[in-house]
Amino acid sequence: MTETLRLATRGSDLALEQAGTVRDALSSRRLDVEIRRVETRGDQIPDELIHRLGRTGAFVRALDEEVLAGDADLAVHSLKDVPTEGMDDVVVAGVPERAPSGDVLVHPDGLGIEDLPSGSVVGTGSLRRTAQITAARPDVVVEPLRGNVDTRIEKLLAPGLQAEHERRLIASGEASAMTAETGGDGAAGEGTPDADEPNWDALDDDAADAVGDDAGESEGDADGSEEAFERTVEEWFDSLSELERAAMERKVETEYDAIVLAEAGLRRSDLFYEVETSRLPREEFVPAAGQGAIAVTATDPDVVEEIRSAIDHPRTRVAVTVERTVLGELNGGCVAPIGVSALVQGEHVHTRVRVLSTDGTEEVAATRDLPIRSHAKAAESFAADLADRGADDLIAAAREETAVDEEAAAREEADDE
Repeated sequence: MTETLRLATRGSDLALEQAGTVRDALSSRRLDVEIRRVETRGDQIPDELIHRLGRTGAFVRALDEEVLAGDADLAVHSLKDVPTEGMDDVVVAGVPERAPSGDVLVHPDGLGIEDLPSGSVVGTGSLRRTAQITAARPDVVVEPLRGNVDTRIEKLLAPGLQAEHERRLIASGEASAMTAETGGDGAAGEGTPDADEPNWDALDDDAADAVGDDAGESEGDADGSEEAFERTVEEWFDSLSELERAAMERKVETEYDAIVLAEAGLRRSDLFYEVETSRLPREEFVPAAGQGAIAVTATDPDVVEEIRSAIDHPRTRVAVTVERTVLGELNGGCVAPIGVSALVQGEHVHTRVRVLSTDGTEEVAATRDLPIRSHAKAAESFAADLADRGADDLIAAAREETAVDEEAAAREEADDE
C-alpha cells in the first residue's frame, strides 16, 4: 500500500468537511492523505432536482471512477447518495460513526412544522421530504430548492434581511438621499453598506406595507430614526453574520418561509447554531436510508482493510446495512418517497419504514425490531412484507411519474439546443 493515500471528494464545503474527518482518522494511523477535488455530474447540472440525479449516482460515480482509474486510492461520499446497486466494482470499506440522522425545519423565527401559517412556502429538493411535508401539512406549499447547505439558507434569509435593510434605510432617510444622488436610478450610494443595491424586488405586499408604516412613524417623530431603530443602518449591517451578509447580496426567484435540511449537514457545515431550527418528528419524517452517515469506498484490499480498521463503526455499519437493504429490496432508490431509519438497541435493530405516494396522500408504513445477528436477512424479509402490503404499487407509480418528468425535461433540453 502506498504511504500517501489520495482521497477523492467533491469540492463543496460540506464534502470537504467530511473528507477532512476521514483524513484525520487515517492520519491517526500515521497515514498521509492527499485530498483531490473532483467535479461530479451533479455539480455540473445545478438546476436539476436531486431525485432525478440520484438514479445514476450523480454525486458518486465520478469519485469512484477516480479510484477505479488509479488516480485516487479512496473516495468519500454521503452514504445516502450511494446507490444500493451497481456498486460491485468498489467496496464500502468504512462507515464512521454516524451524525444525527434526522431532518430539521429551518425558520427565521424558529417555528416548528405545526406552527407554520397555512399557505407558507417550504423549500426542499427531496422527493421524500416533499411527500412527508405534504402529508403532515397539506395546507402549505412545497417549492423546489437546490444548492449547498449555505446557499439554501441564504435563499431563505435573503428576502427578510433585504426588506429589513430597506425599512432601516427609509426610516433613516438614506433611501431618499440615495435616490436624489443617483437621479432615481436605484444605484447604491455611500450611505448603504458595501454600496450594495437594495433589492426592492424582495419586498412582497406585506413587507412594502410595513416599510410604509415605519416611514410614516419616523416622519411624525422629532428624531424618528433613533426611536424607530436603536442602531444605525451601518451598525445593524456590521452586526450581521457572514452568512446573513451573503444572503443580503443574493437575488432569489422564490421566497421561502421555511426550508427542510438534514441536521447532519448543518452540523458538519458549522451552521447549526447560525440559524433557528426545530427537529421534525421522526415518526412522520423518517430519514433517508444512510442519512447522516459517511461512506468511504476503495478497491485495493490493503487500503480497504486499513480503512475498515481505522474508521468503521460497527453499530453504524449494522444500522445503515439494514436501511440500505430495505431500500434496495424495495427498489425505490431516489425515484420514490421512501424513509428508512434503523437504530441498534441491544440485540435488536429498531427499524421504521415509511413509503409514500409522491403527493403524500397514500402510504405504507411499519416498524419492526430485527434480530441483530441476522439483521440483513431480516431486513430483506421486512421489505418483502412491505412490498406485499402495497409499497410496490406506490413505488411503481412514483417511478412512472418520474419517467414522465424526465421525458418532459429531455424535451425541454432538446428545445434549448
